[in-house]
Amino acid sequence: MNDHAAHGHAAHGHAAHQHGGAQAGGLSVSESGYTLELDATILGTGPQTITFRVTGPDGRPVTEFVPEHEKELHFIAVRRDTSGFQHVHPVRDDNGVWTTELTLTPGDWRFFTDIHPAAHPGTLTLGADVAVAGPYDPRPLPEATGVARIGDYAVTLDGELLAGEASELTLTVNRDGNPVTDLEPYLAAFGHLVALRVGDLGYLHVHPEGAPGDGVTAPGPEISFMAVAPSAGTYRLYLDFQHDGTVRTAEFTVRTTAKAIATAPEHADHEQHGHHEQHEQHGHHEDHSHHAHHGHH
Repeated sequence: MNDHAAHGHAAHGHAAHQHGGAQAGGLSVSESGYTLELDATILGTGPQTITFRVTGPDGRPVTEFVPEHEKELHFIAVRRDTSGFQHVHPVRDDNGVWTTELTLTPGDWRFFTDIHPAAHPGTLTLGADVAVAGPYDPRPLPEATGVARIGDYAVTLDGELLAGEASELTLTVNRDGNPVTDLEPYLAAFGHLVALRVGDLGYLHVHPEGAPGDGVTAPGPEISFMAVAPSAGTYRLYLDFQHDGTVRTAEFTVRTTAKAIATAPEHADHEQHGHHEQHEQHGHHEDHSHHAHHGHH
């Protein structure tokens, strides 16, 4: 355990990649010489078997990975309209070929792999586009309500997502109105959260606070994460949690909030977003009435 913790500290690239720059991942099919190679980029609807490999700087499939959240590779599939989210765990053979199952609907999809190749200092998220033929029925973005319902479960989101700054998000799980206090560990945490930026599906890996069995972290009803939004905007959050032996996914639409306290006068407008917008609208309004007035002459 100690060795793993030491390794976590040594792999500073991981921290810098995820937190420091707060860069969105998954926007590129290739990064630092590592490439996501899907065997097929046109797929059918319904249950599909997906095969792929991650090739390294030498052009060969990677077979040595550092496990993150208990897995060598995390695979996320989502339709470009942010519906259809699936987080699956492919199986790798000795030749570096991965296989997994997905259920697909017509439309444009984005497939992500979250990896830490042993020869690379940190984690990488690679993304690739896939087309699924058929009549595409794009869904509008769900409202930002702060509550997700899955059957008789309700998950409430508290906390604010800030651009370029770490903040704590807390998700509270209830079932039939009662707090769930016996969540089961899933991927070395009581929940796994993925955030995608609306508009380009920039991928954000979010880190759980605490871990099962650390003597501090309770198995619900609250699950806390540290998150950094790479930019102001709208994000889709997907929380996987396990209860009664089943993994469920709670989905949220979240808009970043600007910091309330301006640090320096020249930043005031920039920081207080709402204030800035009001000014703009006000100016526009005056300009507009001026034109209208002008037209009357």
